[in-house]
Amino acid sequence: MAFVDKKETGLKTVIKGFLTGGTQASITYPTEFVKTQLQLQGKTPVISAAEGAAGGKGIPASEMRFNGMMDCIQKTVKHHGVQGLYRGAGVRILGAGFQQMFRWGGYTNISYYFRDDDGKISPVANAVSGMGAGICEAVFAVTPVETIKTRVTDDQRRGTNKYTGSTDAIIKIVKSEGPAGLYRGALPTILKQGTNQAVRMPLQQFFFKGIVAVAVDSKDTGAVKAANKSSLYNGVAGLLAGVGSVVLTQPQDCVKSRMQGEEGKKLYTSTLDCFQKMLRNEGAGCFFAGGVPRMVQVGMTTGISFAIYPMITKMLNEVM
Repeated sequence: MAFVDKKETGLKTVIKGFLTGGTQASITYPTEFVKTQLQLQGKTPVISAAEGAAGGKGIPASEMRFNGMMDCIQKTVKHHGVQGLYRGAGVRILGAGFQQMFRWGGYTNISYYFRDDDGKISPVANAVSGMGAGICEAVFAVTPVETIKTRVTDDQRRGTNKYTGSTDAIIKIVKSEGPAGLYRGALPTILKQGTNQAVRMPLQQFFFKGIVAVAVDSKDTGAVKAANKSSLYNGVAGLLAGVGSVVLTQPQDCVKSRMQGEEGKKLYTSTLDCFQKMLRNEGAGCFFAGGVPRMVQVGMTTGISFAIYPMITKMLNEVM
């Protein structure tokens, strides 16, 4: 990243990452909610009409299936209010803080060893640093957070009212399944996050250079340095990189969501088993369910993250 240099390592990067993640998650959570709902439902109903009517709010099963992004939003607000779009948000917002803490902490500290004295890094080294960051965030933050978020949103979709919220879900899952219950779908999550960041970091750098080349006179050293720290330029480049990375990681994300759903443990014995059953029963198209809202969500979150990080860097530099 243009705003990351040889000095960008240590504790400060961890704090920046946490603040960046929490802020962007608060803004973009509804798109994450909708994406997960569309991925979970598959092609066949998960409950009968009778079960749907008995789901605590008397919601017909037909109303618990969604035909797309806007249909999901409308039905969720209709039956659960606007707050329904924030089901599972608490753990996601806190988790996003930890997620980006590990992402930026991992990326900046790994990339340190690849950068020259001017802070420049090659695309390959950038991808390797991004992959390392993605694996770090998947293991230490994303998998358990995504599991909780998926279970509580699936609980709302099915109308089973098993969990009263994220904290209740954590307690009940650990009690009934042990800590391993929070790591359902760990492999596809690691694959997804590793690929995400391995693709996203070089893409952001590529788009950023193109945007700056058009907007700034390359002979004006002062203008180029200012552009490197620009939240606007970095944010736009991040948005484009986020959208591009979805194409390569949507199948892993769909498998992850299915395995982390309320019935995932009963339906699938492994990542490969989940993949095979989805392909056999629903066709290849199911691996791209929720792709549009995820493009919106990932584009927004990535763009916001790359825009916020330089801003937080500037503020922290004044007090630390």
